[in-house]
Amino acid sequence: MADEGGRGPLPPPSEEVHLPEPSYLPALTALGITLVIVGVVLFWALSAIGAAIAIVSIVRWIRLTREEISELPLEH
Repeated sequence: MADEGGRGPLPPPSEEVHLPEPSYLPALTALGITLVIVGVVLFWALSAIGAAIAIVSIVRWIRLTREEISELPLEH
């Protein structure tokens, strides 16, 4: 297979590409932050619920990311 410049075949990939697994945690974090902002305007308890959701989802997101990174080879 030649590249677009017509200079010959492309070299094989030299390393594996790591993609994180799909997660609901970014959306849950956004929901929590949104509830905090809406709760400031409407009702303080809504802010407390949103803050709890945001904090728990951020902590879980960080733990999941650390686990995934620890499973990567050292050269990565």
